[in-house]
Amino acid sequence: MMDPLEAIRRAGRIASNVRERIRSRIDAGVRIIQICEDVEGWIRELGGQPAFPCNVDIDHVAAHYTSPPQDPMTVPEGSLVKVDLGVHVEGYIADTATTVCLDPRYEVLVEAAEEALEEAIRSIRAGVRASEIGGIIERAMKRRGAAPIRNLTGHRMARYLVHAGEAIPNIPAPHLHRLRAGDLYAVEPFATLPEASGEVVDGPPGNIYIFKKKKSLSGEMAREMLRTIQSEYRTLPFAYRWVARRFPGPEGERAFVELVSSRCLYSYPQLLERSCRPVAQAEHSLIVTEDGCEVITA
Repeated sequence: MMDPLEAIRRAGRIASNVRERIRSRIDAGVRIIQICEDVEGWIRELGGQPAFPCNVDIDHVAAHYTSPPQDPMTVPEGSLVKVDLGVHVEGYIADTATTVCLDPRYEVLVEAAEEALEEAIRSIRAGVRASEIGGIIERAMKRRGAAPIRNLTGHRMARYLVHAGEAIPNIPAPHLHRLRAGDLYAVEPFATLPEASGEVVDGPPGNIYIFKKKKSLSGEMAREMLRTIQSEYRTLPFAYRWVARRFPGPEGERAFVELVSSRCLYSYPQLLERSCRPVAQAEHSLIVTEDGCEVITA
């Protein structure tokens, strides 16, 4: 078993490599499923595993879309494309995201998210309040003529847990906890236009799932599928298309529907900006230290 700190750093190196590699593949007309499968394939080739399905979120979709099997969707002309990816090495996670802007009018949103992330990172150290970081993010965005998404946050991570309970907001919200040395966080500012609502709401399913509870199931394939999900993904999110490769055809589809309808699995909704305005995202993972932080996905 690898040393935890080395596993986290290795996950970070893989995530950084893949994030930068995928940027050059994003253009109008590219199939979204190809972006997802390239990202996930490169993660595996480099010795990691996806910590969650690659998210490809277009324009006002802020988070939680990954392709289903045979997804026909392509990147639209003039869109704002967010790619959010996670890597784990023996359960130790790195989470990072980037935005590719295909419309010069919205480049300001990308710059606002990236500058807010940089300023947040410079201010992080053990003992600082999470709410202070949120205030720094909001002020940085406003200076750029953008606004944060108020109800999306960064998050602490733990082994096999992408969201481990403590948040770093993107506004000066009343998050009173102080950051501790050694904690692993993903910091992820989301920027939108100042006239937007600045909030996300639940949209349609995003094809991303997580195991919730073991329940009595009628179908043998559904029971086998649930055992596979628990064994392979544990407490990490996964894509339906990953499961469909192992359990193909109509029988596999029916088994998966049984797992969802019985509430063994939770289905993540897409998160949509309420007023349908475009959203940009930037994200790094970091380890808090006594006098700063170590960014593992730089």
